[in-house]
Amino acid sequence: MPSQMEHAMETMMFTFHKFAGDKGFLTKDDLRVLMEKEFPGFLENQKDPLALDKIMKDLDQCRDGKVGFQSFFSLIAGLTIACNDYFVVHMKQKGKK
Repeated sequence: MPSQMEHAMETMMFTFHKFAGDKGFLTKDDLRVLMEKEFPGFLENQKDPLALDKIMKDLDQCRDGKVGFQSFFSLIAGLTIACNDYFVVHMKQKGKK
């Protein structure tokens, strides 16, 4: 039986390939659909209407319109770090009350 961490890794891999399909990479449209389905509200809550364009530009290191698994994983890592930072601050504020 896989551990929680192994299950999380499997989920990230399967999610990437679900949206990348047989081509093995995400296009900007694939990335948009992934973000809308897997992170509901993320794009809606962005104040910058060009947020997806900026994310795609950051992830598409080769400037070929393709986001591979490593870049996708960087996105997930960055979002996880931001969520953790928010969580830590929120927990500290809660502890002060």
